[in-house]
Amino acid sequence: VQLQASGGGLVRPGSSLRLSCTASGFALEYFDIGWFRQAPGKEREAVSCISSSESSTSNTDSAKGRFAMSRDNAKNTVYLQMDTLKPEDTAVYYCAARRSEMTKYEYWGQGTQVTVSS
Repeated sequence: VQLQASGGGLVRPGSSLRLSCTASGFALEYFDIGWFRQAPGKEREAVSCISSSESSTSNTDSAKGRFAMSRDNAKNTVYLQMDTLKPEDTAVYYCAARRSEMTKYEYWGQGTQVTVSS
């Protein structure tokens, strides 16, 4: 059972990136998926979450209007589309899976670095 986050990189302010979270050993479609990030010297923060039924997608204030999540169940992958990136978006981004909003996140990816700099 494994989650793998990928798609990070070094981009300029205003650019876009799409992060991927791919599962092996279990079906992502039955899980809520969350994206988190941790910047140097800061605590980890939740960025966005999509429910298993795609009935809701929540974003923190910093991500609203710029970030969006989607699923491709055939590829067992969840995406985080990030637009209009800002330097303050620089962080290691992690994806995680939980069975429902009543449970904790039990599977975590290894993280992918996103650096926004001119």
